[in-house]
Amino acid sequence: MDESVPAPSTLIKDGWIIECSDYHVGCSQTFRIDELLYHEKSEFQDIVVIKNELFGTMLFLDGAIQLSERDECAYHESIVHLPLLSHPNPKSVLVVGGGDGGVLREVAKHSTVEEIHLCEIDEKVIEVSKKYLPMTAVGFSDPRVKVHIQDGNVFLEDNKGKFDVIITDSSDSSGLASVLFEKPYHQKMKEALKPGGIICSQADEVSWTEQQGRFSPPCITKLLEVCRTLFPVTATATSNVPTFPCGLCTFVMASTNKDTVFERPLRKLTEREAEDMNLQYYDSELHAGAFVHPRFARKMFGAQS
Repeated sequence: MDESVPAPSTLIKDGWIIECSDYHVGCSQTFRIDELLYHEKSEFQDIVVIKNELFGTMLFLDGAIQLSERDECAYHESIVHLPLLSHPNPKSVLVVGGGDGGVLREVAKHSTVEEIHLCEIDEKVIEVSKKYLPMTAVGFSDPRVKVHIQDGNVFLEDNKGKFDVIITDSSDSSGLASVLFEKPYHQKMKEALKPGGIICSQADEVSWTEQQGRFSPPCITKLLEVCRTLFPVTATATSNVPTFPCGLCTFVMASTNKDTVFERPLRKLTEREAEDMNLQYYDSELHAGAFVHPRFARKMFGAQS
């Protein structure tokens, strides 16, 4: 492969991978490729895995950073433990997307969970992750995990009323996963929940970029509007992920239980429990802080519930 020639959605030039698209208006991120481990186009998207001196192994889908070995704990621990520790007794969990296995790894740390389903449309992401990203793909080894290679929308339609928590670990809203940011998908998630169920979706962007009006349509506020029409309780949380644009990731959460208070975990972890779970980022104190936003963001998002 000629590394100087950009792939359909991925720009690799002079030993660097450049995350640059019309979606990120006016800015880009660049990471040095110390070793190109994998680069192929699957049936659905362009997949790149590199080694970088600072961030370790890194996964890109259609040119957009998905995770790095250095900071993936911040993303995966937040998207899992924020919702699961807000639920009184999560037994059945569905992950839509998440082909790298990191969400599975964190869900499996909860002893109350009896079954974990992963619905991933691109089997190649799973295959590549198992080979190059063992620190996240270890999640597939848990015996409670059942993998379904299919469209998440279709899977939800066939599994109504089955899950306590549904986590959408999707790629960016501008590409393959765009349907996972729309109201019909969230309606299907609601119907697939058991009474008192919770959803958590990565919201793609951060309030700094949305404040400047650089994304169309604004993803966080759009997801909040969708969830507020379907659920009695919604909330937004953030996690510090240095390799993501602006260094933050936002999550939109919602519950069918009107008494849910996301900002305070129902079950607080002791220091010993956090150590036993090998948590690098999340703890109960950080849980509360994840829902604290700057003044401009609070005005933009409106009421949390």
